[in-house]
Amino acid sequence: MTVTAGAARADNTGRAILASLADRIGPQKFNVWFRASTRVELQDGHVKLNVANPFVGSWIDNHFMSDLEAAVRTGLGRAVPVLICVDPKLTGRLRKRQLDNQATQVSRSTSGSIRANPQPAPPKLRHKLDTFVVGESNRLAYTAAVSVTGRPDRQFNPLFIHGGCGLGKTHLLQGICNAVDSRHDRRIRWRYVSGEQFTNEFVHAIKAKRLEAFRATYRKLDLLAIDDVHFLAAKRATQEEFLHTFNTIDAAGKQIVMASDAHPKLVGQLAEQLVNRFLSGMVVRVDPPDHATRVKILRRWAAELPVAIGTEILDYIAQHVRGNVRELEGALTTLGAVAGLGNQPVTVQMASDVLAEHLAQTDSALTLGDIENLVAAYFGVTPADLHSSRRTRIVSLARMFAMMLARRHTPMSFPEIGRAMGKNHSSVILAVQRLEKLLKENGVCKWMTPSGLKTAPARRLLAMFQEQLPLG
Repeated sequence: MTVTAGAARADNTGRAILASLADRIGPQKFNVWFRASTRVELQDGHVKLNVANPFVGSWIDNHFMSDLEAAVRTGLGRAVPVLICVDPKLTGRLRKRQLDNQATQVSRSTSGSIRANPQPAPPKLRHKLDTFVVGESNRLAYTAAVSVTGRPDRQFNPLFIHGGCGLGKTHLLQGICNAVDSRHDRRIRWRYVSGEQFTNEFVHAIKAKRLEAFRATYRKLDLLAIDDVHFLAAKRATQEEFLHTFNTIDAAGKQIVMASDAHPKLVGQLAEQLVNRFLSGMVVRVDPPDHATRVKILRRWAAELPVAIGTEILDYIAQHVRGNVRELEGALTTLGAVAGLGNQPVTVQMASDVLAEHLAQTDSALTLGDIENLVAAYFGVTPADLHSSRRTRIVSLARMFAMMLARRHTPMSFPEIGRAMGKNHSSVILAVQRLEKLLKENGVCKWMTPSGLKTAPARRLLAMFQEQLPLG
């Protein structure tokens, strides 16, 4: 990994941050996720971590952010904001072996074979429902979440929330748990876990011969909130265990809430019984926030900054950053840090200059990362598989649809898609041409799953994906 900084002192500090991070997470994980696929920049008032593609950024955010923030505190001697930004140019530095290692680590992490201690202390959930900014794109999901916390008739059970990354699904699930916990009723037993953590705990319970204790923990809950439930795809034993857990909790009249990147019908390699159970309750989608909601979100965060940012500036950011909430936060944090350090008023021109690079990467409601997450969830693979050199039929098919959707529905060119996915532009062109031929001939796609061969018309698959993407 290289460190970009404006001076030798900053360069040394950046190296200290990376050294501290490597010590915290170990050389193997550091080499796989940070050495060539990221770049650290020390900027005015914050640390910027550039990543090769949206998937790497999301994985680091979900698995290494606390370690990264601690390493920054060690290197700088104080806490500063850490922003993750996508820089596709970094993809050219990745080797096939590293991409394959990323795919392998993701696979192991979601099959329960990577963590020595898969039962950490219950996390402190930081999101609350009263801090959730409500708009037209998420009003129904928010209303259902509030209803879950206060109505005993279980009108929405199960509650299944789906949508792209960074749109508030986790906020809603954690908000439900915090609302229930705030009642201070010790008789209410709740648990918030990810699909990855549930899988790891289940596998660990089998190996440690503590399956009954595992079941007692989950099946006696009054509220089970499970995030990223699509991680259960292609894990037959875990799905069977979760189905029994689901049925036990539901039969007892208790509540289940779930979140996923994709609609239940678009989570591939998921048992039909589970899909039917998910569909038996309320399924609600969260879309990217509209302009008015983006302004509301920015106004709430701006109130916590040490510098004044006027409505005109907030409107400018909302107009240009149209994707997820995390991108809005990143833009505002960057602008606030620069303005605070220079002790100067924030103007539209300053926002344009400071955020030029950031805005160039976020001027779209739909990103390649959204597409990869949706397609990978359907075929039961991971975004890391799409970037790897794996050429199994199912991975190749998923990669082909992701490339086609990116070309049709994002501003990305063939070379840009190729760089972001670790491929050359001719591979992208060939994949799109192959799929276009299938569509023209009304061809059928075939792929193997643990339950056998699956087939579906290419046109139907493409239509399903497009229906779930925020194309408006």
